[in-house]
Amino acid sequence: MTRKDPLVDLLIHDLTGPLSIVLTSVNNLLNKEDKCEPYNEYQRDTLKRAQRNAEKAKSLLLEIIEVYRSEEGLFRKDRFLISDILREALVDAVEVAAPAVGEELAHAEVCAYTEILARNGITIEVAGRYANTPFTHDPKKIRQILRNLISNALKYRKSRMKLAITGDLDLVVAVEDDGEGIPPEKQDYIFKRFFHVNRKKDEPDGLGFGLSCVKNLVEKMRGEISLKSGEGAGSCFTVRIPPL
Repeated sequence: MTRKDPLVDLLIHDLTGPLSIVLTSVNNLLNKEDKCEPYNEYQRDTLKRAQRNAEKAKSLLLEIIEVYRSEEGLFRKDRFLISDILREALVDAVEVAAPAVGEELAHAEVCAYTEILARNGITIEVAGRYANTPFTHDPKKIRQILRNLISNALKYRKSRMKLAITGDLDLVVAVEDDGEGIPPEKQDYIFKRFFHVNRKKDEPDGLGFGLSCVKNLVEKMRGEISLKSGEGAGSCFTVRIPPL
């Protein structure tokens, strides 16, 4: 993408406003139910479905904008705790994959956080320098990378997902799932935009944008991404990002 790409201009200028109006309207209806007639279960579920899908569309739009910004070399330099960004990314990803669990996480006390995740087959390990020391980079882009890796693992796992963060200089993130894995002949294509690994009909689908987005961001951040997978053996994506 470049600044002259008319599609990017359309996304940024012509879709952001209408999407915000839709979200605001739906949120108002849900939050001010006491001022209207009580909703029946079908009406309430329909509004919540509209809310979730509008949030999903908003997230995709923001991801496209962040990829565009990275291709222009636009990075914000901040010091931040990885644990804070990780929590935000987890809630974002889980709210789409399992809205009830995401809602529970969003309102959970810190002491209950790990228990909720473990109960839902999600293991988080943060060690090394950045367990307690701030990392220096663009927090929005780190959050986006984490969110996409977590979303991908939640989408294709059978029952478990493990995320491990380590590193003493570079930030190292490994996200592993126990899904069906990716055949060797398709691993060269997994990071291409709009590519889909063939999945069963009952498995979730998407735009095929998330992993290509991660790869683009990581490479613009002078980092690396690798995949370890095999058919029937699950997948593990590992990202290494140097500080800015």
